[in-house]
Amino acid sequence: MKKIMILNGPNLNLLGKREPEIYGDETLEKINTSISSLANELGISVFFSQTNSEGDIVDHLHEADREFDGVILNPAGYTHTSVAILDAVASISVPVIEVHITNIYGREEFRRHSVTAAGAIGVISGFGSNSYHLALRAMKEHLDGE
Repeated sequence: MKKIMILNGPNLNLLGKREPEIYGDETLEKINTSISSLANELGISVFFSQTNSEGDIVDHLHEADREFDGVILNPAGYTHTSVAILDAVASISVPVIEVHITNIYGREEFRRHSVTAAGAIGVISGFGSNSYHLALRAMKEHLDGE
């Protein structure tokens, strides 16, 4: 069974409360439950982590290289600034798909560029919590060689 790390960055622990007009009213716990359900259907094992610390994201990516088959990463605010996370993504051998709940390209100018995406195999943005589902399906197909 393939093992996928779902790694969420800063402030995503506040989903459901934080700017619901932008991010919706689903909590991260509810999103994780729906991801788990889909993973079960697809025959994939998922592990969830959320951190507000850039260094912890880097550490999790290093761990993923040793223990997982792939990573679905929402770097949140670090998307636009973190060369350290980009370097960690680029330095691991497992594929990373970057996800965003909102369409970052339709938001403020500073959010329209992803530093971290350069190391990912793809980016899914703007489909709400369904962005994670699309990424999980894409990761399965990628790992299965489809």
